Amino acid sequence: MESLPFRVLIVDDFEPFRRFICTTLEKMSGLQVIGEASDGLEAVQKAEELQPDLIVLDIGLPTVDGVEAARRIRRLSPDSKILFVSQEHAAEVVEESLRLGALGYVLKAQAGSELTAAVEAVCEGKQFVSKGLLGHSPKSSAGWRFGSLAEPGFLVAGAEEE
Repeated sequence: MESLPFRVLIVDDFEPFRRFICTTLEKMSGLQVIGEASDGLEAVQKAEELQPDLIVLDIGLPTVDGVEAARRIRRLSPDSKILFVSQEHAAEVVEESLRLGALGYVLKAQAGSELTAAVEAVCEGKQFVSKGLLGHSPKSSAGWRFGSLAEPGFLVAGAEEE
């Protein structure tokens, strides 16, 4: 018996980038894009209605930002895995996103090379963080604490075994 596809909701306010994500994910076996949303409120509503296995979520969304949308989604669709794909790279935002229970964070600038690996990792229940986020020195004193958030399955882009 063949396993059911991993059902995915894509959330980004920039339609061309949503298309890019959909096209990329449609090339991966075992995934099915079941919905799209262009703002935070729509994301929360669709997550509750569709109960997707994976939500690919931007931070900079109209109506409700991605972090707040994730907070609401956690209550309404607690089994959905969340992967942020955003241009936001501030340490505080990334850390809060992961603290909310997101399993991954990919910078949009690196999505072309990292999105597939990130989706695979998150679908397996592993954490994934863009390589470009590590070693970055934020202006605030919060610092990067990805190591303390990481669990045994933690992956950093480019750190996979060769």
